[in-house]
Amino acid sequence: MKTTLRAGDRGPTTTIPGRSEAMAPAHDGRSARILAGVLPSLILAACAYAGHAPPADAPSAQATPATAARFLLRPRAVDPATAARLAPNDSQRIQRALEVFMLTGQPMSAWLAAPRRVDEAARPWRFTPIALEPSDRSVLHERIARRFDMMLAAGFVDEVKRLRARGDLHPGLPSMRCVGYRQVWEYLDGAVDHDTMRDKGVFATRQLCKRQLTWLRSMPERIVIDCCAADATAQALHAIEKVVSGPD
Repeated sequence: MKTTLRAGDRGPTTTIPGRSEAMAPAHDGRSARILAGVLPSLILAACAYAGHAPPADAPSAQATPATAARFLLRPRAVDPATAARLAPNDSQRIQRALEVFMLTGQPMSAWLAAPRRVDEAARPWRFTPIALEPSDRSVLHERIARRFDMMLAAGFVDEVKRLRARGDLHPGLPSMRCVGYRQVWEYLDGAVDHDTMRDKGVFATRQLCKRQLTWLRSMPERIVIDCCAADATAQALHAIEKVVSGPD
């Protein structure tokens, strides 16, 4: 089963899917044969908190600019540690920190400093992170540019036009601040020309990948596959086979 997910297709664009919605069974020819009757397989193709923060799919508590300003003006009353490390214009992380505090009564810094949670529902499962990481950044950058150009050729600008026409979206929403959507929205607003929009979209994707690689390196237990290798898929399947079969 292969699923393609884009921001305009994932249900109401004004909400953010939680971890449970982002996980789905993974099946394709050989991997299905490897895993059939042995272990269910789940693939989470996104960066997510791993046991240190409350679930992102908790009831939403939206932070307004006014509450964000109060967060920064009254750091001791809310979360001085988080307020000290966030830039005043980092609205997305400010919103997330506020949501955590408003929903749980505990600041984000307390959640991050707490021991890793033990999820009872996860006890029967074995989680093995397999990370696709580039050995050559120039290859990654070329692929990013080619992918963004393919998105544009496939009608990405028209997709954002349709989203704008809905009337319930605006550039301040997390979904519209996603890489690519933000840059195309600016282009449709007339703030930049097409070439600048394309270059900004490619650069933003490169920055996102850099942050994701930093996040992956925080997991020393991960199995690293060189995504630049011609046999990257075969390497990944071999890694899964080793995990499933257990130690020699």
